[in-house]
Amino acid sequence: QVQLVESGGGLVQAGASLRLSCAASGRTFNSYTMGWFRQAPGKEREFLAKISASGSRTYYADSVKGRFTISRDNAKNTVYLQMNSLKPEDTAVYYCAARGSGFYGTDVSRYNYWGQGTQVTVSA
Repeated sequence: QVQLVESGGGLVQAGASLRLSCAASGRTFNSYTMGWFRQAPGKEREFLAKISASGSRTYYADSVKGRFTISRDNAKNTVYLQMNSLKPEDTAVYYCAARGSGFYGTDVSRYNYWGQGTQVTVSA
């Protein structure tokens, strides 16, 4: 069982940066692939980025590649999402998620545990 708590969201202007954090409970954090997703009002939850259990592999959605960076600190049981050059269309609730096995695939259904989400609002 893993419990996830996101933080770091807020209201920023276009072009600004934010770093989201996701703190995980449990002693097996370093065995989970971690992902970041977002969901805007009226839209489906969208995959953004993922990082392997060891941190050696990452993968990004085309929509954020080059602007967002995922990282993790297994000693702190925390995964991060650094977001640069934010745009109004990045406005959404951002979620971190954990999956117990595998790395490939970006479907929401592959992830077993979810945080409660943190709101990011980007004004024009």
